[in-house]
Amino acid sequence: MNEPKPALRLIYPQWQGASVTALLPGLPPEDAARGYSLGARLLDMLAPESTGKSVVVPVSMEYGERRTVDGVIDRDVILEQSRAALEILNGNDPARIVTLGGECSASVVPFSWLAAKYGSDTAIVWLDAHPDINLPYDDYAGYHAMALAACLGLGDRKIMELMPGRVKASNALIVGLRAYEKTGGTKERQEQLGIAGLSPAEVAQDSDAVLAWLRRCGARNVLIHFDMDVLDPAEIIAAVGVEPDGLKIEQAVRIINDIAEECNVVGLTVAEPMPRLAIRLRNMLGRLPLLADA
Repeated sequence: MNEPKPALRLIYPQWQGASVTALLPGLPPEDAARGYSLGARLLDMLAPESTGKSVVVPVSMEYGERRTVDGVIDRDVILEQSRAALEILNGNDPARIVTLGGECSASVVPFSWLAAKYGSDTAIVWLDAHPDINLPYDDYAGYHAMALAACLGLGDRKIMELMPGRVKASNALIVGLRAYEKTGGTKERQEQLGIAGLSPAEVAQDSDAVLAWLRRCGARNVLIHFDMDVLDPAEIIAAVGVEPDGLKIEQAVRIINDIAEECNVVGLTVAEPMPRLAIRLRNMLGRLPLLADA
């Protein structure tokens, strides 16, 4: 039996889908906004070495006036970067993709591409403190809060026209959910869309509820999104979100590995790294003599 090829590692340092500077008052606004980009590079550095191919999605680092177009902040920049990511995937035709973000919208292109490849036999397990089902013109215009909705084919018309595939809402499960938006990404919208959800307490002891849902769903191929804000900030603060009573690291790792034992995981995203300490250290080093000498 042939061994499967290593997954394509897609480093996707997209930051434009978030508007989080107000949540990070200890950082300069431009560093807070672009922190996800450094986070993606750090994840790549820290991740185990792979024998597979790694590709970096080109992402603009220009920080200036951020324009909201059709209810999505920096929509036109996101659209251009989505085209670049799709070009990479079309050129490599991977069977499996590991994506290192970047904010949560880093999942949209690879998951859409894999959904087109594997068709209706595909499910999404979305580990996240938030539902990420906002839509354009909701109060918060950040595309990362629309990421799951976009994977389901819901969202900005121009972005959706670009995406090659989608997963049906009944094949989506949110794990670790504990914080809804006041408008848009609400529990009511989740129920209307028919998206299942499990709280941290429901998966604290074992993964049985997740595996039971996957069996009911019946899809063999699974896409896993791991937003690090699903983790309990009492143990680690790895993302912008610090909602209390999240998953422990061991619980999140156990859930993901239990899924992989039972299903064919074809896509895995690790998203929303906000390396506060690394940003502050970088800024400190940039102010010291001799270090910047050519």
